[in-house]
Amino acid sequence: MRVTIRDLRRMKRDGEKIPMITAYDYTSAQLVERAGIPLILVGDSLGQVVLGYDSTVPVTMDDMIHHIKTVVRGTERAHIVGDLPFLSYHTSVFDALRNAGRLLKEGGAQSVKLEGGQNQAPAVNRIVASGIPVMGHIGLTPQSVNQLGGYRVQGKSLKAAVQLMEDARALEEAGAYAIVLECVPAPLARMISERVAIPTIGIGAGVGCDGQVQVFHDLMGLYQDFTPKHARKYANLGDAIVSATSDYISDVQSDRFPTDKESYTLSRKVLDALSDHSASPV
Repeated sequence: MRVTIRDLRRMKRDGEKIPMITAYDYTSAQLVERAGIPLILVGDSLGQVVLGYDSTVPVTMDDMIHHIKTVVRGTERAHIVGDLPFLSYHTSVFDALRNAGRLLKEGGAQSVKLEGGQNQAPAVNRIVASGIPVMGHIGLTPQSVNQLGGYRVQGKSLKAAVQLMEDARALEEAGAYAIVLECVPAPLARMISERVAIPTIGIGAGVGCDGQVQVFHDLMGLYQDFTPKHARKYANLGDAIVSATSDYISDVQSDRFPTDKESYTLSRKVLDALSDHSASPV
């Protein structure tokens, strides 16, 4: 049975920290579930990490559904959260509900995530009322990078900090079961976490959150373009892959690969028959 939103609420109530990883495919999802991860986010950050875009903005609903399906197929226990991409929930509450439903019905996710606070509370309320769990996301909201003027820490002024606190309350009141706090000053993130009853999941928001989320490719040292300040490399698989590929190239070019051990053979009887056949006149 998969982890449920009730399990996540219990974890907050019991003071048990919630680890979440953003993964995008069958293999990575399989591996992190084997390690015991309870919560996987199929994030629209796949636009940059997997698809090579310069932001999350170009990501489509079809992109998200495709990748959510692969992660669901690679897992049995983890709760899978699917990101609603840019403009899939901004145009109307109806569109928000319809697209949230698609992530569950077509993708197989157990819940959805969307960006925004008070401005998205009506959409959150409608989606939740229809039986679809919603995770909120405030602070740095990558889909709004063009309006924000880049990837910047949010909530540093008194006005901005108060707004984030109000956004968190609005999402909780609208029925969100958890909130991602991205690039929020640690003391503010702790205050928000203490003032809402639902779990907060931090990314660049300090240890005071109820849980943390990181991108699989950042944790494993796979994404070479940029390493965020808040990311910690737990492995350096990028360099290991380059080194392994270089060794493979060398072995192929020098006939060290494949060896007899890595090849298939024929029985002596078939080989002899083939030799006799090839020696016969046409």
